Amino acid sequence: MRVLLSTYGSRGDVEPLVGLAVRLRALGAEVRVCAPPDEEFAELLAGVAVPLVPVGRPVRPTVTGATPLSAADLPRRAAALVAAQFDKVAAAAEGCDALVATGLMPAAASARSVTEKLGIRYVYASFQQLTLPSPHHPPLAYPGRSFPPEVTDNRVLWDLDAQNINELFGATLNTHRAAIGLPPVDNVRDYVITDQPWLATDPTLDPWQEPTDLDVVQTGAWILPDVRPLPAALEAFLDAGTPPVYVGFGSMAMQTPALRAPKDIARVAIAAIRAQGRRALVSHGWADLALIDDRDDCLRVGEVNQQALFGRVAAVVHHGGAGTTTTATRAGAPQVVIPQLVDQPYWAGRVADLGIGAAHDGPTPTTESLSAALRTTLTPETRARATAVAGTIRTDGATVAATLLIEAASRERPPASTSTTRDRRARAL
Repeated sequence: MRVLLSTYGSRGDVEPLVGLAVRLRALGAEVRVCAPPDEEFAELLAGVAVPLVPVGRPVRPTVTGATPLSAADLPRRAAALVAAQFDKVAAAAEGCDALVATGLMPAAASARSVTEKLGIRYVYASFQQLTLPSPHHPPLAYPGRSFPPEVTDNRVLWDLDAQNINELFGATLNTHRAAIGLPPVDNVRDYVITDQPWLATDPTLDPWQEPTDLDVVQTGAWILPDVRPLPAALEAFLDAGTPPVYVGFGSMAMQTPALRAPKDIARVAIAAIRAQGRRALVSHGWADLALIDDRDDCLRVGEVNQQALFGRVAAVVHHGGAGTTTTATRAGAPQVVIPQLVDQPYWAGRVADLGIGAAHDGPTPTTESLSAALRTTLTPETRARATAVAGTIRTDGATVAATLLIEAASRERPPASTSTTRDRRARAL
């Protein structure tokens, strides 16, 4: 069994696929991953001996660059991404029995087109439910394409979402499809998502509501087990006093008109943590957060085992990415979520609704606003609730997904002669 996993996005889009790859390989499958060529993604895959097929431009320079991606840039960037996907994914999919796609819509649309041409199984997976059409929640807006404020019917908003996606990506996608002999797609979003998408999130954190028009398969989150020991300096810091408050924003640049990372956001966070009489662990991340002085109550850390660390901290202050939220919740760590964009306000709301932490109001904290959120989060009641919820978080999501995929692809696997024909078509593509 050969499986290709394909994505284009930040670490939150790549790491779950690595978790799935590990479980697929444990079940006997041969796996490779198409992902952006960022060095940290290459290292992540090399660490589990899964081949990386680099596709497109590195993501980090776009996120952290002085000039953020604008609405005017979106069609041009999407066209370049579609071209790269058709080229690299088609080659990587040769001889594969199944392909799982996630990440940015134009990348997933290209991946599905390749599977259509080759006649192999395709699965679309989402790491948060807000990309899946439902009458119970509105869609996420694309840059420069906000929805009319007077429209409140979610079904109408999802129709507008499909229209926006067609206008942004449809022409480019169909040009490349025509070049390989495929007919045009008139609804790119529904073509990508299919009528049976997978939702790779935990049901406690991200409960899917029925009824909808989709037959959603919620597998649980795809967690990559991390067995790395914590660095000696970090162990010494943890042992030297009471549990610190962790602050880190992952792949977020954390630059707003009021705060210019790294100095300002670090200053606000450390001041708020000290105001609670707590020590601070500052993760530099893509924002390159730095310490503000040389006092011994703070330590700056890089890429570490969050699964091991979060169970030893007083609280986790973060941006609200799906992966960080799941890891902190699973560890029983109270959270303060400072959402920046896309699905992060949703995860902040879930943390608050579950009573396992606080959702900061807006993306730009002050010392006073973050202090208030920390006061809520650092109570015994919040800690007790976080501990209770941690026991409900599933850890078998990647195993469930890997088993489903192998069983489905095995049922559909063609005879050897048909497979040989498919391989010839793949090489022609």
